[in-house]
Amino acid sequence: MVQRVATVAFEGVEARPVDVQIQVAPGLPAFNLVGLADKAVNEAKERVRAALIASGLALPARRITVNLAPADLPKEGSHYDLPIALGLMAAIGAIPADALDGYTVLGELALDGRLAPVAGVLPAAIGADGRGHGLICPAACGPEAAWASPDLPILAASTLIELVNHFAGRQVLERPHPELTKGEALLPDLADVKGQESARRALEIAAAGRHNLLFIGPPGAGKSMLAQRLPSILPPLGPAELLDVSMIASVAGTLEGGALTARRPFRAPHHSASMAAMVGGGMRARPGEVSLAHNGVLFLDELPEFQPAVLDSLRQPLESGQAVIARANHRVAYPARFQLVAAMNPCRCGHAGQPGHTCRRGPRCAIDYQARLSGPLLDRIDLHLEVPAVSAVDLVRPAPTESSAAVAARVAQARALQAARFRALGRPDLSTNAEANGPLLDAIASPDDAGTALLADAARLMRLSARGYHRVLKVARTLADLAGAETVGRAHLAEALAYRASADRQAAA
Repeated sequence: MVQRVATVAFEGVEARPVDVQIQVAPGLPAFNLVGLADKAVNEAKERVRAALIASGLALPARRITVNLAPADLPKEGSHYDLPIALGLMAAIGAIPADALDGYTVLGELALDGRLAPVAGVLPAAIGADGRGHGLICPAACGPEAAWASPDLPILAASTLIELVNHFAGRQVLERPHPELTKGEALLPDLADVKGQESARRALEIAAAGRHNLLFIGPPGAGKSMLAQRLPSILPPLGPAELLDVSMIASVAGTLEGGALTARRPFRAPHHSASMAAMVGGGMRARPGEVSLAHNGVLFLDELPEFQPAVLDSLRQPLESGQAVIARANHRVAYPARFQLVAAMNPCRCGHAGQPGHTCRRGPRCAIDYQARLSGPLLDRIDLHLEVPAVSAVDLVRPAPTESSAAVAARVAQARALQAARFRALGRPDLSTNAEANGPLLDAIASPDDAGTALLADAARLMRLSARGYHRVLKVARTLADLAGAETVGRAHLAEALAYRASADRQAAA
């Protein structure tokens, strides 16, 4: 007789069903595990054996075969421990043979029989709910699984003994409750920034329309300080966004205590990050920084210090909103719709163009440093802003009275206008101006006659690409939303073009 237990394998954020088939047959004692399993899965044999002995059970002196079907699907991770152990217990009669029917099982076993948390419980729970299954998982992952559906049956146990007692009727495991992260640290406030009014304005525009932003300026001008305060003016995650972000975090194993957070992700990788760390991949494919920043912010400080190949790998996710990892034996796609915010010095010494500064390398210092950034990548950044050094006068002045809360209210109002506009046009899946393209952009951002004339002249003089032309329109539409204007006017386009002209000045330098 073959005992079957349902579990999952992960492809990106998708949980594919896997059938764990267990046979205990006469023959020489052996424990064989087949089905294209990696080393972590093969090592489950010893963890399962030790956990069963610690729970008062011993494997029979018979031939045990465990097959993970489909056999051509790679199996990775330690979450196969619990389905194998429970399947063996059902096969030898320690629990009823039909106790696991209608359940998807995942969890890692410690040698003493305790259940350790594993990655990917949330997408596994959503997949189980879609198939009409319940879920059996470690207690630490229960609050995470409870977000999948209020009607999903969940057994979240701390040890194997608790599951045995539950199936025997000696104990009842309560259904866990979904949890949000409590007591999150306060975000840095814009009121801390002195001076830099233009940079604060650019940060507000970027937040309102989810535009990509690049700060260029000397060391100590406050570029990183400004970028770190962007999350404080962004609206919290909506329900659908919260689920998307949490599924990626679950697969990556970064959810703490199974509790979700409504705060938008803010990822700031070091400039030594590899391409696999940035876009995902590796021996066991994992989400990269671009996916962990999905529906949030990816901040790249010291932008030219990143490897050029790593920076150019961002071009495709910036356009498509997906990070596609293709290998010889598998292909995985992770969501990666992030907002890029970057900061850089104008040259290696950091003071090119500053009054009274003469670089000993001359103009080549700035030219060589900025040449590390490709034109196609810069073309995908909507707002380019030169951030001057803060003067001593600015530092001794009182701090600004406008806090992040006041700016966040304007950003939320602008985003509400955009979402309502997209719903009226039959596109409820879009929420910000940065996502509009093609005919939809023409419908929402057609300028008036004066604006059209200005844009035509600017496109010719600045030699805007088609992408640059459309990105100017998107920024202008956001400026109109912040001003409460129905149509895009000449003033909105002039300001949007000014942010684009900064890139031309840097290239000319």
